[in-house]
Amino acid sequence: MPNYVPVIDLSTRDTPEGRAALAATIGEACATSGFYVIVGHGVAAELVTRMYTVTRSFFLLPDAGKDLVANRPGVSGFRRLGGSTAASIGEDTPPDLCEVFAAHVTGELPDAERAALGDAWATWTLANVWPSAEFKDVWWEYMDAVTALAADLMRLSALALGLDEEFFASSFGRHGSSVAANYYYPQTRPPLPGQLRRGPHTDFGGLTVLYQEDDRSGLQVRGAAGEWRDVAAIPGSFVVNIGDLMALWTGGRWVSTMHRVVNPPPEHAASSRVSIPFFYLPDHDAVIKPVEGGGEAVVAGEWMSRKLERLFTGVG
Repeated sequence: MPNYVPVIDLSTRDTPEGRAALAATIGEACATSGFYVIVGHGVAAELVTRMYTVTRSFFLLPDAGKDLVANRPGVSGFRRLGGSTAASIGEDTPPDLCEVFAAHVTGELPDAERAALGDAWATWTLANVWPSAEFKDVWWEYMDAVTALAADLMRLSALALGLDEEFFASSFGRHGSSVAANYYYPQTRPPLPGQLRRGPHTDFGGLTVLYQEDDRSGLQVRGAAGEWRDVAAIPGSFVVNIGDLMALWTGGRWVSTMHRVVNPPPEHAASSRVSIPFFYLPDHDAVIKPVEGGGEAVVAGEWMSRKLERLFTGVG
């Protein structure tokens, strides 16, 4: 299946004919692997470079500097992972070999507005913390650009499902999206048995738009027969995949696929890697139900909270 994770050029999305063709390709990918790679997406290369530069520079700070912006697990700020993403699928594995810095859209709301959202395990319950004003400015510029891209991908997704282009828009008016940059640090000692840079997991929410370094991959997607397939690092691209919530939204027509980040070969163990996933998440109070009727309906914020609680505590 050579096109299990197809490369899709979005440069034709400005015409109705181009959008229809792109929607068909996206629909096929989402029904097969839940993953595709996009080029021609319109996000400025110099912005991506600045985002990568400030993010990598943060992770290269001494531990004491990073700890100044540490926060509770699962929310904004810096964290060293204390458990594996494989916990989300009920597997007991050693901690993932990475560090994370995260921020979320609602983390900039006034305290009272965030408190009114409730849910102790939601990503929106604490304010964002920032290493510097420059870092914050670049991250927000990047989040704004990728938010616009993700919104258009959702329009194309609606077309792919035979819906009006704006079908999903009303659920993202006050979206709770987040960015969680991963730093896969050099491996100075051999990993433990079963220990990976990121253990097998699915994403929880709607749509993920991932930046990965042009020359350093390691991302793998599980195939239909259980085999692991490499996702190539293509210069200037983003990797896009749907999450569990989007799979539910489509009534199971589209799949949220297990993926992981494997360790580098021994000869490259001293190299690091940065990846930056943007998670496009609906409004906290959006009611999500299968587009064709029937099946489970969930409230987006409650759904994400329970998923995060299970990830970080093993409960829920």
